[in-house]
Amino acid sequence: MDLALSKEDRAFAERMRDFFTTEFPADVRERISRGEHATRDDVVNAQRTMNEHGLAVPHWPTEWGGQDWTPLQRHIWAEQMVLAHVPSPVVFNTAMIGPVIATFGSQEMKERFLPKTANCDIWWSQGFSEPNAGSDLASLKTTAVRDGDEYIVNGQKTWTTLAQYGDWIFNLVRTDPEAPKQRGISMLLIDMKSPGVTVRPIHLIDGGYEVNEVFFEDVRVPAENLVGEENKGWTYAKFLLGNERTSNAGVAMIKNRIARVKRLAGPLLDDPLLRARVTRLEIEATALEMSVLRVLAREASLPHGMPDPTSSVLKLKGSELQQDASELLVDVLGPAALAYRESDAVADGFAAPPEGAVDAMPTYFNWRKASIYAGSNEVQRGIIAKAILKF
Repeated sequence: MDLALSKEDRAFAERMRDFFTTEFPADVRERISRGEHATRDDVVNAQRTMNEHGLAVPHWPTEWGGQDWTPLQRHIWAEQMVLAHVPSPVVFNTAMIGPVIATFGSQEMKERFLPKTANCDIWWSQGFSEPNAGSDLASLKTTAVRDGDEYIVNGQKTWTTLAQYGDWIFNLVRTDPEAPKQRGISMLLIDMKSPGVTVRPIHLIDGGYEVNEVFFEDVRVPAENLVGEENKGWTYAKFLLGNERTSNAGVAMIKNRIARVKRLAGPLLDDPLLRARVTRLEIEATALEMSVLRVLAREASLPHGMPDPTSSVLKLKGSELQQDASELLVDVLGPAALAYRESDAVADGFAAPPEGAVDAMPTYFNWRKASIYAGSNEVQRGIIAKAILKF
C-alpha cells in the first residue's frame, strides 16, 4: 500500500490542525504542552466543544454522532488533537463503552446512554480488573445474581482509572458460576451513586492519584442495564479491548515527548550517543506509525466488530516506546527531572515549576503501567503467537 497521505488527506489534516489550534483555550494547551495534567473540567469542556462541532466520536455510527470518515481520517483526527495538546475525549466513553453500546446494546439503551456519553454528561469508569484477575481477566469473581427485575452485585474491582470522577461504570460480572470461565460473564452498566458502591483511592509511586478500588456490596442493578445478552460479556470485552489496543499505540504522544526531549536537550544533542538514542526512537516511532496505517488500511475488510489481531503488535511496541521516551526525557534533564511541587516553585520565586520538573519523573514512574494495561505485554505476545504467527 502507499503510506503517503493523499492530497485530500493532507487537506483534511490541515482542517483538523486549524480546528484544534483555534477552538480550544491557548492556556490549557500551553499547560499540557509543558507536561501538566488536564483537569476534569479541561477534559469535559474539550469533549463538549468537539461534540458541538460533531467531532467528539467520529468512529461511532453517524446516527449517534459519528462521521462517515475513513479509518485513516479518524487516525489523523486523533493525531492532530494530541499534537495540538488538546485534552482527548474520555477514552472510557468514546473508545470503550460507546462503541460497545452502539454495536450490542438495545435501541432503548442506545437512546438512553449514547448522547450523554458523547457529550460527557456521563463520565464512565471501567470495571474489569480485580485483585486476582488482571491479565487473567476471565478469572474475575464479582458476581451478579438475578433477583426478579434486578441483579444483585457483590465483589471488588481494582486499578479503576479516574473512578473518582465516574458517574457510571461498565462492569464485567459473573452471572453463571458453573460455566467455563469466559462463558459465564456478563456486562452490566451500574450507576456509581447506587447504595453499596464504594470508591477508595490507590496512591501511586509517582505521587499521584488516578486509580481506585471499587467495592460492590449488595448493589441492586436494574436488569435493563444488561448489555446485550446474559453470559456474552466476554465477547463484548474482547471487542472493547481490541479497539483499545489499537488506540494505545500512542504515536502522537511519543512524537510530542520526542519533541520535548529535543527542545530541552539543547547542546546535549551534540553528544553522538544521545543523538543516536533520539534518532533510534524517532525511527521506531515512524515504523510504529507505518504499522498503524497498515492496520487501518485493513480495517475495512474485517468482519464488523472483529478487531485486527495486529492491534496487539501496536499495543506492545507502542507501550515500549512510550516508556523509552519517558526514560530519555529523565536522562536528558538529569537532576532537573526531580519532581518539583508548585508550592516549592512559588517559595523559590518561580511563577511555575521549571519545565521538566512538572512531569518528567512522575511520568517515568506512571508509564510503567503502559506495558500492563489493556492486556499486559506478555498477554499480547501470546495473542501474536496464536493469532498471527499460528504457533
